[in-house]
Amino acid sequence: MSMLTNFIIASAVYLAILIFLVRRTRIKEKTTSNYLLGGGNIGFVIGLFTTAATLFSAFTVVGMPDFFRTHGVGAWIFLAVSDTMMVYGLIRVGEVLRRKARNLDFKGMSGLMASTYQSKLAGYVTFGGAVIFLIPYIAVQISGISIFLNAAFPEALPVWAWSLGIVAVMVVYSETGGLRAIMYNDTLQGILLFFTIWVVGYNCIAHFGSVESMFAEVKVLNEKLLSVPGPKGLFTAQFFIISAIAIICLPFTQPQISTRVVIMKNSASLKKMAVGLGVVAILVILPTLFMGMYGAILYPDSSTQDFIGHVLLYDQAPAIATLGLIGLVAAAISTSDSQIFALGSELRSLLNLEDAKSIKITRFFIVVFGLLALIFSIVSTEHLVLLARTSFTGTAIMAPMILTGILSSKKLTSLMPLVTLGGLLFFILSKLSVMPTQFFGIQSELILFATLITASLVEVFILGARRAE
Repeated sequence: MSMLTNFIIASAVYLAILIFLVRRTRIKEKTTSNYLLGGGNIGFVIGLFTTAATLFSAFTVVGMPDFFRTHGVGAWIFLAVSDTMMVYGLIRVGEVLRRKARNLDFKGMSGLMASTYQSKLAGYVTFGGAVIFLIPYIAVQISGISIFLNAAFPEALPVWAWSLGIVAVMVVYSETGGLRAIMYNDTLQGILLFFTIWVVGYNCIAHFGSVESMFAEVKVLNEKLLSVPGPKGLFTAQFFIISAIAIICLPFTQPQISTRVVIMKNSASLKKMAVGLGVVAILVILPTLFMGMYGAILYPDSSTQDFIGHVLLYDQAPAIATLGLIGLVAAAISTSDSQIFALGSELRSLLNLEDAKSIKITRFFIVVFGLLALIFSIVSTEHLVLLARTSFTGTAIMAPMILTGILSSKKLTSLMPLVTLGGLLFFILSKLSVMPTQFFGIQSELILFATLITASLVEVFILGARRAE
């Protein structure tokens, strides 16, 4: 059978399983709590897999191997440190968030910030930041996968049709089943992603006989790939700090992750999920390192698309190549569906509506955000790609405001929402080259983080003390 035939059969099986899971969960989604929050009582296993699948996107399959191929193994330093700190933050701050959210009838981080700060501005800033950085991220993922599928099967469908199909699948089962359906589907897709990249990663090692032989060839070819700051000097102290902050704050700044923190059924489940996520992160990234080193030896000068095409398709047996394609699509869908659904939930959290209207509004905007992602994926521009690539850092700009809102028990003012709004505007303008990207050799992101943290300290210890008097 041809690869296209294999892909059609595998896709049909994949879709059938998704439909089955949606039908199994649909009957339970009668209330806002069930539809938007999955019933708010998620155990360790489902919580771990849905969070991991949401966190690791198509970038994991495409971007990380190419990242290692280009910049070397230095990424392991900041990944190890930042993942460890993220786990610690999930355990300590996540538990505070979970308890606070339940006391305040959590429906989304935007609504929680509006309630905590007693300011609609805080809610709008949280929601606006999520939309600005997540929609481009979703769109670029859809576009990238569609272009890849079009290259693999040039005679099958145009790029826009692949994009339409991917968005349609995401929107339909998100609309139909709600968060619980998404979480069960994420579990399936996460297992599929994990299995796929390890099979491909193992085959990359097998090509050289052993891990030692692979790295020996890398050392001969380009020894800088095995050192810091890497062949292109990327891994500087500033890069590590900015990247670490973005990763550590991720569970609280991106709503598709923070929602999953809130709905864990108890503290023990949350702790297990956090530790498990750290372990899974290492196990997911490790095979992408092998894929990257494979590419550094065999395809050092190839484009990203050409390299990924070989490592996932052309250098693999037909069955593995088909698995690689399905795994790539699953990785994109498992993240994008959660992000689209989360944006719909975040908007709903700013509104005060009855259950029936809440679900209708959320479903409507899931379609709206899905269409926006589709349109942007078809007409994606350089600026859109730039915003997508800086998605994690962009949402991290909101971290001081969000963490202050979560951790502080004092009455808060509009200082943090205002400063955060200014920070977001400056960050976007700097990425569009309207504002400087650095001052005196210091990256503007570091200056923004320092400014926002200072504002947070002023809010809590100075303004808060005055109100107490």
